[in-house]
Amino acid sequence: MSAAVTAMVVAAFLVPLFILVGDLARDTAISGAERDAESLARVLSVLAVEAGFEEAADVIGEDRIAAVDGSVILPDGAVAGLPVPADEDLSAVSAGSSFVATVGGGVAVYVPVLGPGDRTAVVRVFVQDAELDDGVLQSRVTLAALGLVLVGIAAWVADRLGRTLVNPVNRLADAASRLGHGDLAVRVDPEGPPEIEEVGIELNRLADQIGRLLQAERESAADLAHRLRTPLTAARLSVEGLDDGHQKERLDRDLDELERTTDFIIREARRPVRREVEAWSDLATVTAARIEFWNPLAVEQDRPVAVSITDEPTQLALPRGDVEAVVDALIENVLAHTPDGTQLSITVERDRGDAVLAVEDAGPGVSGPSVVERGASGRSSTGLGLDIVRRTVEEAGGSLTIGESRALGGAGIEIRLPIEPFS
Repeated sequence: MSAAVTAMVVAAFLVPLFILVGDLARDTAISGAERDAESLARVLSVLAVEAGFEEAADVIGEDRIAAVDGSVILPDGAVAGLPVPADEDLSAVSAGSSFVATVGGGVAVYVPVLGPGDRTAVVRVFVQDAELDDGVLQSRVTLAALGLVLVGIAAWVADRLGRTLVNPVNRLADAASRLGHGDLAVRVDPEGPPEIEEVGIELNRLADQIGRLLQAERESAADLAHRLRTPLTAARLSVEGLDDGHQKERLDRDLDELERTTDFIIREARRPVRREVEAWSDLATVTAARIEFWNPLAVEQDRPVAVSITDEPTQLALPRGDVEAVVDALIENVLAHTPDGTQLSITVERDRGDAVLAVEDAGPGVSGPSVVERGASGRSSTGLGLDIVRRTVEEAGGSLTIGESRALGGAGIEIRLPIEPFS
């Protein structure tokens, strides 16, 4: 913008200057011709008083007259010096008037000289077109170069000044973007004009406040999860009082899983908000383990379960606990919200660069895409399961699809997650 504005200002000055340079060169050349013509006329006038025009012209010499591109037109029409075109009208100058006229190839200056016996001679000095434009092109090129230099300097100065505003703003934008992606450790060095510096200070203050609020929330979540240990311990003591058998083994296994999940919640609540991947997990391996965990309940519900898990590696850039939470939510959703005896199908496969987990059932299906909204549930549940699945999958760069099962006619849920190469 600075370059454009400066260019317009420079152009507003240069255009008149270009015209003025041409006019000045023309005026200078004509003024020089007028001086030469007047000097030649004075000499001719002085010499003609005693010797007449013809002898005065001979005394001056044709070479000296031609040296100034001049001509002396004698009263009898003879010409000394440069030849004069026959078609030039000399009536006005013969009548005693001096003037400048445009002629072929340039400009001519006419000066009358009154001599003895009222005879009149005419001094003519010719200026060629090349002399009228002498130095004009060079001057215009110099002015144009000066204009470009001025525009360049203005743009450079504007760029230097603009950087004092743009660079701090760019750093603020980068810090805000990183903060928005969960990097709570990001801070900026307040710099720039006072207003931008104040924004930097407030951004740092905001990041500190967000960190404190999240830390408080996570500590509260950890404390709430820790409270589960008391009823968990009481439940375990009650189970220990039961007679040995299949029922006791199952309750022990469920309590172990509940305790493991409680510990996982406490650890997750106390970890930093943003972290690098601490561990890799294999979707096929995790899914097989979770199917084994849920299988006793499926058997109790007289529910046929079809399982198809690929032998190919399906490594994901997700901790095992996150993958377990996704698989558990999908399986538990079917076991809890479809009638006993409803068929369940679980498939894990590779599709090019993605790992695909599909959970289908022969139940009544889902009410619509709104079931993934947090807290949305039409069957007296918390409405958090599918939302946990959605957020986990999207944060890992995958996708969640909810629709109708083509094979079983009920609900069909498919997640796709990018497979990560082994490091």
